[in-house]
Amino acid sequence: MAYLPCVEIEPDQNANRSVIWLHGLGADGNDFAPIVPHLHGPAGAHIRFVFPHAPQIPVTINGGMRMPAWYDILSMSIERQVDSEQLRASARAVGDLIQREIERGVNPEHIVIAGFSQGGAVAYEAALSHPQRLAGLLALSTYLATHDSIQLSAANRELPILIQHGSQDPVVPESLGKLAYNWLSDKGYEAKYQSFPMQHQVCQEQIVAINQWLQEVFA
Repeated sequence: MAYLPCVEIEPDQNANRSVIWLHGLGADGNDFAPIVPHLHGPAGAHIRFVFPHAPQIPVTINGGMRMPAWYDILSMSIERQVDSEQLRASARAVGDLIQREIERGVNPEHIVIAGFSQGGAVAYEAALSHPQRLAGLLALSTYLATHDSIQLSAANRELPILIQHGSQDPVVPESLGKLAYNWLSDKGYEAKYQSFPMQHQVCQEQIVAINQWLQEVFA
């Protein structure tokens, strides 16, 4: 099978936990790799970090320029018009990476799906629709683009979800992060929401919170 190309950071011992982390528009799998030294699982958890590279595709909002993207964005309106089929195709590619982790010896209940911005929209789709119970979903500065079409999996109805957003984000307004949180809460999900005084980025305080959350979901 052809998998998405990835940057992979292996633990010192055989991996028994995995984090599959998707970057934002125009970035690549190296984007979040520098955070890994600041993330530590609980005792006995040996985490493999998998950072896929998005394919190069034309992006409408950027004048049709080809760049790393999980799906085309047709409009930057508050509703975020996106190519939903491309988004779902990216989510299926993440599903293939999940299956590869299982084949490499990691239980699906020990796999976290994470994503920033555009990658977070794919992470929502991939994790919430996945047929096997996962460890958690980390949604960073993102939005739930497929809320009207996603096929929710019964296996992940109690999935731990951490949503983080910048209160000064000019790219993905915090209102979109809160909309996702409210939608999930209305559906009965136990999502947790955290806001940080930052723009469309990641801050040190946030990394500390992510580390604490990973300690909990990988315990």
